[in-house]
Amino acid sequence: MPSRTRISNQHFTVDVSALGAEMQAITAADGREFLWNGDAAFWAGRSPILFPIVGKAPEDTVEIARKAYPMAQHGIARRREFALAASSPTMCRYELAASEDTMAVYPFDFVLAVEHALEERSLTVTAEVTNWSETAMPFGLGFHPAFVWPLPGARKNAEHTITLDNRAEPEQSRLAGGLIDTAKLRSPFAAGRLVLERDMFVNDAMVFAEGAGSGLVYGAEGGPALRFTFENLPNLALWNKPGAPFLCIEPWHGTAALNGGSRELADRPYTTELAAGGKARFAFTVELPV
Repeated sequence: MPSRTRISNQHFTVDVSALGAEMQAITAADGREFLWNGDAAFWAGRSPILFPIVGKAPEDTVEIARKAYPMAQHGIARRREFALAASSPTMCRYELAASEDTMAVYPFDFVLAVEHALEERSLTVTAEVTNWSETAMPFGLGFHPAFVWPLPGARKNAEHTITLDNRAEPEQSRLAGGLIDTAKLRSPFAAGRLVLERDMFVNDAMVFAEGAGSGLVYGAEGGPALRFTFENLPNLALWNKPGAPFLCIEPWHGTAALNGGSRELADRPYTTELAAGGKARFAFTVELPV
């Protein structure tokens, strides 16, 4: 089994696995669990890190400078063991460095560092990508945390909502075979508020490539709420496996490839082109109810 690191303060305990630098649990001091438990009957993930692609590639293949490489959904990071680079009682930092194994499918010399840090009621998850290659490096980066639905402490049958800080009504895209359909659909938000319904996810995730802003609240009517802020993460997806008691709130920089579009990694929507020697940072913070 991959090793784990536990960080904690007076309010919360967070467990992080070396495999994928993936968060495994967020537990309040009174025992309430906020993160999905990874029941494989529905979905074995809990909070995977998506790199160097978000979502799927056509025929699970990307092209880099016109050369084809196999690339499974959401990339390579979530399937590889990271090394613990630093830790304290309230912080842990894991790193994945390029190797012969990664270079065979993603031919760049990179370091992906993922840090989880607690401060009072807030948890911040940060990803830093460094390009040690001699050429520009294209990639996408995304977070995929799954939070319990219904939230602990919510009254029975309470409505759960997503409320955007900017009160916008962003257009949505849907997926076709895991790829982004180019048709834009009417927003499910009204003045920034979305009442969550299970049947919204029968046809996979809702993707908001633009306009969702840099913060939102996921909450139960008259009950607990989680407050999110996003750093350098312009895209948002919401996803639920039908019948499963979780909601994925996914801030991204990069999306799945376009349906019918190019396999070239650099052509994917919102791809970052990181200069040689450059570093890019992405983060989200969630404020948890005590």
